[in-house]
Amino acid sequence: MERRPPPGRAAATAALLGALLLACAAVLTGAGTAAAAPAAPAAPAVGQDGSLIMVLDSSGSMAGPDGSGSTRIASARKAVGSVVDSLPDGYPTGLRVYGAGKPHGCDDTSLAKPVTPLDRDAVKRAVDAVQPKGDTPTALALTKAADDLPADGRRTILLISDGESNCGAPKPCDVAARLAGDGKDGIDLRINTVGFQVKGAARGELECVARAGHGSYYDAPDAASLARQLVRASQLSADAYRFEGTRITGGDSAEHAASISTGQYLDTIGPGETRWYAATLDGVSTADASVTAAPQPGVPVTYGDGLELKLTGTGKYAYSCDTQSAHFGQNEGAMTLTGAVSRVPSADHKDDCDKAGRYLLSVHRTSAPASDRSRWPVELRLDAEAPLPAGTTPAAARTDYGTAPAPVTGTPKDLVGGTGFNDAARVGTGVWRDHLLPGQTRYYKVHLGWGQQLTYAAEFANEPVLDDSSSHASTFVTTSAFAPGRLPIESASDARGERSYFGKPLSVGLGTVPVTWTNRWTVGDPADTVHSAGDYWIAVGLGPNAAQLAKNAAVGVILRVAVTGDELAGPEYQAPKLAEQGGDRNGASGADGGTKGRAAGDGDGDGDGTGSAAGSGIGSVTGKDLLAAGTGGAVALAGVGVAALIRRAGARQRFRAQADTLVGTQTGTQTSTPGTQTGPETGTQPGTQTGTQPGTQSGDDYRGGA
Repeated sequence: MERRPPPGRAAATAALLGALLLACAAVLTGAGTAAAAPAAPAAPAVGQDGSLIMVLDSSGSMAGPDGSGSTRIASARKAVGSVVDSLPDGYPTGLRVYGAGKPHGCDDTSLAKPVTPLDRDAVKRAVDAVQPKGDTPTALALTKAADDLPADGRRTILLISDGESNCGAPKPCDVAARLAGDGKDGIDLRINTVGFQVKGAARGELECVARAGHGSYYDAPDAASLARQLVRASQLSADAYRFEGTRITGGDSAEHAASISTGQYLDTIGPGETRWYAATLDGVSTADASVTAAPQPGVPVTYGDGLELKLTGTGKYAYSCDTQSAHFGQNEGAMTLTGAVSRVPSADHKDDCDKAGRYLLSVHRTSAPASDRSRWPVELRLDAEAPLPAGTTPAAARTDYGTAPAPVTGTPKDLVGGTGFNDAARVGTGVWRDHLLPGQTRYYKVHLGWGQQLTYAAEFANEPVLDDSSSHASTFVTTSAFAPGRLPIESASDARGERSYFGKPLSVGLGTVPVTWTNRWTVGDPADTVHSAGDYWIAVGLGPNAAQLAKNAAVGVILRVAVTGDELAGPEYQAPKLAEQGGDRNGASGADGGTKGRAAGDGDGDGDGTGSAAGSGIGSVTGKDLLAAGTGGAVALAGVGVAALIRRAGARQRFRAQADTLVGTQTGTQTSTPGTQTGPETGTQPGTQTGTQPGTQSGDDYRGGA
């Protein structure tokens, strides 16, 4: 984030007292606080209730041998069976075939199983009855398949073919482009294709269908890869990012900006487009605006594709309050992206962005000409965090990561990560085991209280690779973390968040500084977003090219999580431990401190700090000199050269005064010089840290998108 610098220390004390008095006056009078309380939302649009129809080529060529002693249709039957066994219970699924009705005819397609809540036995019976014999009317089958799907929601066609269409015009690629369109009406149709033992023109046609259909092409040179690729494509459809929010259409200019208040919204954005939103903010609350884009995993993108966010004031000069860019940083394929901007009132309340009034959020999508042209669904969230109660002296900023705790050990517990922020899996200190599909990002959430910090590592063990892949195929693994308000966190540890992956053991991870209220006023430091107690998120992603590398359908990952430090009852100076105070995990019995000040959401898992937490205060262990347990229990990794999460060496140089380390001198309570504090808490040394925001790092080894 590119935030304005904080005010100097000279006026900090008076400014803080003035802010607190202003906050009290606002509460008593109700003036200027429109955005600090939750708005009553319209009827929410929840999720992407997806649906899938498989379109199976049953032309005469499918009766031929598959090279393994069986026929292509027999292998296809087994593969379809693997798909339905792996799909979630009740996921709407159907099957259409073409070329199975008669020896010749370009009108030969039939619906073998309608799209209904998943009936595994019925789908298997339908595919078992298919007898290949006819022509290849691919275009007609695609047209009919689109009509087979529901009228709305996340709709996916999965085409499985072993050859090129032989029915003339219209061409399947043209039909795919017409069916998928540009998504102007929101979440659109996607067409994925799987080429079974195809080469030359046949492969080119299927790749074109996937590209025109805003989907992905999967190559299956043999029977084993057919089942593997079908499972991947179908599960990515079923496990797509689950959106929640109220439908809204952003304006096409600042003058036509759509009005928003605290809450969560859904929109779409096209290539090169800018969407505009307007919110009325008070003069004392911290406001966070986050935007998450979830393109179809793996569709074509380039390094610079992504989102660019800007928050500005309105009026004569329209001051810039914050900007952030979230780019893929890789060209393997699209993955989930999140960016956020904030309005953090300064301590002296003299900044141009401190004023109560109307503010503008612009969201621009950068896109190269050869990149996917479909509209991306986006989830927009606006949070407001009230200031501290009057008379509260906040603890000094904590900008040092400190000494890395010992590694987390123990038997991994199996879990399935969420598709995004809304359904993230709850974790605490411990060892967890999950699996990732190529192009997939999994989400986990963990509670952090005042004074606590998060350290985690995502470890990828030895993964069997395809025999012909080791010489040319590679992909990446990536991780990101997010604070309440869905603010991207820059790692304060030496862990690496992105690494190239060849199937060999490696680890990515992140460490935060302790959660401290005054961290919000640090500049150019990984502490600035770690300023609120509540739910934090971990995102772990696997690059799309893993589909060309890994022998298993999904790649195993071990997640080692540690929450360290005593949870304090509030953000105030010399706050007692929460257990001693007798409060709950959210500090309800102490000074509010913003834990319950976040104004939007349903109170659990949405970043407002009011959700429950489990297991996040056990011990003080985390990832250093990491050792990994094999994802299937069969592989043990020892002495692996992975990134250790260690204390940053050397003093940091800060070029601006930190009002947040003390916010002035509190007579009789606290006396401080920059970077020091009396009493049981010790502030951090002034300094700066070099680094880049998630999604913007340069270098050949960087791949991003989580």
